[in-house]
Amino acid sequence: MSSHEAPRTTHGGDQYEPDGVEAIVPAIPIVLPVVGGVLMFLLAFIAIYLA
Repeated sequence: MSSHEAPRTTHGGDQYEPDGVEAIVPAIPIVLPVVGGVLMFLLAFIAIYLA
């Protein structure tokens, strides 16, 4: 019996397209503290407004 398996080929011409999450990862150390600060300010503002 002979094997009719297709030969393996390499796709050297394929371009790498970065994932959306991978594009955001470098900005996390800047964005996370800023968003945290804004969230704390909003929560404090709501607490003072309701008090």
